[in-house]
Amino acid sequence: MNSRQPERHWLAQNPGANSCARSFAFLSALCMVALGFGCGPKQQAEVPNVHATPVRTVVIEPVSIPDVSEYLASLKSRHSLVLDPQVEGQVTNIFVKSGDRVTAGTPLIQIDPLKQQAIVGSQEAGRAAQLANVQFAQVQWERAKKLYESGVISKQDFEQTKTNLDTAQQQLNSLDAQVLQQQVELHYYRVVAPANGIVGDIPVRVGDRVTTTTTLTTVDEPGTLELYVNIPVERSSDVKRGQTVQLLDTAGNLMSESRIDFISPEIDNNTQSLLVKAQVKNSSDTLRPSQFVRARIIWRVRDGLEVPVLAVSRINGQFFVFVVDGSGKSLVAHQKMLRLGEMTGNQYVALDGIKAGDRVVVEGAQYLVDGAPVSETTDDSRRKPPS
Repeated sequence: MNSRQPERHWLAQNPGANSCARSFAFLSALCMVALGFGCGPKQQAEVPNVHATPVRTVVIEPVSIPDVSEYLASLKSRHSLVLDPQVEGQVTNIFVKSGDRVTAGTPLIQIDPLKQQAIVGSQEAGRAAQLANVQFAQVQWERAKKLYESGVISKQDFEQTKTNLDTAQQQLNSLDAQVLQQQVELHYYRVVAPANGIVGDIPVRVGDRVTTTTTLTTVDEPGTLELYVNIPVERSSDVKRGQTVQLLDTAGNLMSESRIDFISPEIDNNTQSLLVKAQVKNSSDTLRPSQFVRARIIWRVRDGLEVPVLAVSRINGQFFVFVVDGSGKSLVAHQKMLRLGEMTGNQYVALDGIKAGDRVVVEGAQYLVDGAPVSETTDDSRRKPPS
């Protein structure tokens, strides 16, 4: 038997009670609806947005952006001296080693001088013999002069002795010149430093035979160097005297700074490049002649925007950032596509896609989608100097 049947039987016998029950149920439903309308909005306002993603942002501000290009350049000494022997012979001694600092006149390399010494000795012996002839001719002329004055000899004989004396004297002068020439050449067998500087590579060894075309070594004067940069022909119209050139090490740190002071009047036919030069101070001797360095040329400086590398993501070859819009508790991140320029340090040059004042997400972007609610922490490190 159904348990609800007595209740139904009682309600059938008492129709007034049935009407009261229905009224009570209707009133209860109205009360619940009223409570729902009265309390619902208040509770929703008090519940925080638990789905907001915490992010860190930076404010994009206008900065001065240099238009730069980097090239491989070489350094050359403005006073680099290449030493070639002026005589031929065998190297018998090397007095210095590469890297030694020398002063002008310091002996560097000795070439075997024995043959030349023998020639000088022979020339000096011939000069001594001729000197004796001159002295004899002088005595003959003085004797003839007295005899001529006494009328013993004729004028012709007197003049002949004078001619003999002059001839002997001229021959002695000729021998003097030859001896001096051979003595000077003898000095060439000892190669000395022509100026103060640093000895470069010494490719020859003791025992090598050298000629006048053999390079013995170099002597580089310390101090100012000259930077050689080959600019592609496409940028030749942008080159101007006085433009800044920065020398960078392998880590990209600034080593020295100079300005262009020479622009070649013509394009190199082989490389299709334009040679420019700049003087580089080397007071600390950290740079070396023939060294290759990275040269950064600053073409111009303009105002623009930069965006941190950490804020940029790449999707299908396009670059995007998340920009936070709104204020207070109504913050939303929107994804924007960027057009970027070159990267300088840890910043991209933003050509299009953002504007000054935008708050770009630099941390937490990996958890975002377009239109996602966020809670923001602003990074002021770019605007405040470090303490």
